[in-house]
Amino acid sequence: MSRNFLAQETSPYLLQHANNPVHWRPWGEAALAAAKKEKKPILLSVGYAACHWCHVMAHESFEDESVAAVMNAHFVPIKVDREERPDIDAIYMSALHLLGEQGGWPLTMFLTPDGEPFWGGTYFPREPAYGRPGFTQVLEEVARIFREEPAKIYKNRTALTKALEEQAAAAHPGDPAPQVPVLIAEKLTELMDPVHGGVRGAPKFPQVPLLSLVWRAHLKTGRDEFAEPVTRALDHMSEGGIYDHLGGGFARYSVDEAWLAPHFEKMLYDNALLIDLLTSVWQETRKPLYERRVRETVEWVAREMVTEEGGFAASLDADSEGVEGKFYVWSEEAVDNLFTPGEATLFKRFYGVTPEGNWEGTNILNRLARADAAPTADEEAALEPLRGRAFAERDMRIHPGFDDKVLADWNGLMIAALARAGATFGESEWVEMAATAFRFAMETMRPETDGARRLHHTWRDGKLQHAAMADDLADMADAAIALAEATGNEGYVGQAESLVAELDAHYRDETNGGYFFTADDAPALIVRRRTASDDATPAANGLMPGVLTKLALLTGKRDYFARADEVIRAFAGELQRNIFPLGSYIASLDTRLKPIQIVLIGSNDETSDLARAVFGVSAPARVLMRVEDATTLPAGHPAHGKTALDGKPTAYVCAGETCSLPLTDADALVEALKRARAA
Repeated sequence: MSRNFLAQETSPYLLQHANNPVHWRPWGEAALAAAKKEKKPILLSVGYAACHWCHVMAHESFEDESVAAVMNAHFVPIKVDREERPDIDAIYMSALHLLGEQGGWPLTMFLTPDGEPFWGGTYFPREPAYGRPGFTQVLEEVARIFREEPAKIYKNRTALTKALEEQAAAAHPGDPAPQVPVLIAEKLTELMDPVHGGVRGAPKFPQVPLLSLVWRAHLKTGRDEFAEPVTRALDHMSEGGIYDHLGGGFARYSVDEAWLAPHFEKMLYDNALLIDLLTSVWQETRKPLYERRVRETVEWVAREMVTEEGGFAASLDADSEGVEGKFYVWSEEAVDNLFTPGEATLFKRFYGVTPEGNWEGTNILNRLARADAAPTADEEAALEPLRGRAFAERDMRIHPGFDDKVLADWNGLMIAALARAGATFGESEWVEMAATAFRFAMETMRPETDGARRLHHTWRDGKLQHAAMADDLADMADAAIALAEATGNEGYVGQAESLVAELDAHYRDETNGGYFFTADDAPALIVRRRTASDDATPAANGLMPGVLTKLALLTGKRDYFARADEVIRAFAGELQRNIFPLGSYIASLDTRLKPIQIVLIGSNDETSDLARAVFGVSAPARVLMRVEDATTLPAGHPAHGKTALDGKPTAYVCAGETCSLPLTDADALVEALKRARAA
């Protein structure tokens, strides 16, 4: 039966294509069976709702009757939301890389009826352009080769499938030296842009795991050459066009090297990671800019990204009215019409507004001219009401598209970031927002199946979709630990343990160590991937050694240490191959090597001042425990049995098997924490 099958899907991205003349099918057994029955190759198109070039290819080709006719005649077209099915995206993106092509979205891959890739690319223009053939020409030639030269198809798909299987089965074990985190940070600083911050060149992505790793090296060594690349990057991102100066929140990346011109989509995960890093760097620097950006970004999340059920939505589109960035940019005339002449002069001076514009004849608001010279408090006070009026004016424009699906892994990242930031800045509402989202995920996205609770990857419109990926469970376990520290509620530790138990039961690689990306009972794909390399978000195998280390300390169960060591050893050989995607893994190694334990004795209310002091120190390898009686600590804990000093709320800072003297003064606790951090 030939028709478009996407109308019953829940993904906003798939629903964007439900009225295409293309006979799209969602990925699944029915689509693969149709390809086998019709003996046609599969045209796999992968994208996401906020993707600008996905929209361009859709308008040019997928909405065109003549192009659709060619697609329908020669292929079984399958449309995939990469955010909903990161497992499928990862496999076929790897295949594209093996073909020597640069990755990106939309991903356009050609597969055999069995799902084996044999050729592909990314965006193809409707007509020949940019040195590329037109999409119709590509379709007709691929169909001809599939029909008339099957030997070429067989050779390509055999080579690609074999390479993908070898990637998935590859093991590079080892034992990383304790010096690795600092040595890698030294190498990373050589890649940093000394003018604009971030990794040299363009386009520029935030690369938060790498910046976080370099920041850890600064905290450990006190060396300024580690601090400067991080603060320079955060300064320029926070003042650049990649940041929304009116509504808060960061765009996904900048197309130029100066952080001026963003690719305008706003993703939940980028903002979670940046909230976390800005908070950590603020704890050490107390820079007002970082606190302001955290507060504004959290305000954006609360205002625009929380679903009715309390989860966090995925993204805002780059486009509105079919034009990239139209919602965000300003003409000088629009600014002049909004303000008095004096106000307009001030606003234009600070936000780089000119008659000719700075991007395609319009103005992206930015304060890059101020990135290396902070405005005064008086200037900030004068600008605040102007920003408010500009925001209200902009709010009347047609808004970008909104992808309101709830993704477990991205929610885990935001929950953890809000819990840590809320505890740091004394904002209990942020912690409660995180707790509400966590409760939604654990109660709604983790239903009981065959007597056991199983997390799902995505929820939208009352429907759960797809078994969890390893990243979902790792990020949610980390979020549970962050909430346990922020609230003092030990119940979150038990929930973290249950998530790790699910990960161990269905994702663990018993042969090589670490975790597979997909569950052992998930619908079969051509390979089952296993990696420690971060993508846009941290990899489960990168995050989990740190999570397991913290659980070992929180529970006293040393098996978690053994599991952390197993994952670290399983991927240690990757350090000799490519360090660039291993930021989360190396940070976890750092946590495993030198965790800092803080024990607060007394009730939550009694120890609140001491807890506030702890959250005021940048210590990413910190593990905070609050107990009313230290005899309830695990028997092997170095603070087990220690007592409160003179009946006062008391803190102990422990590293290894050694604890500090009892501390009742917040300032003394801060100094002890900093000494332990640098030891």
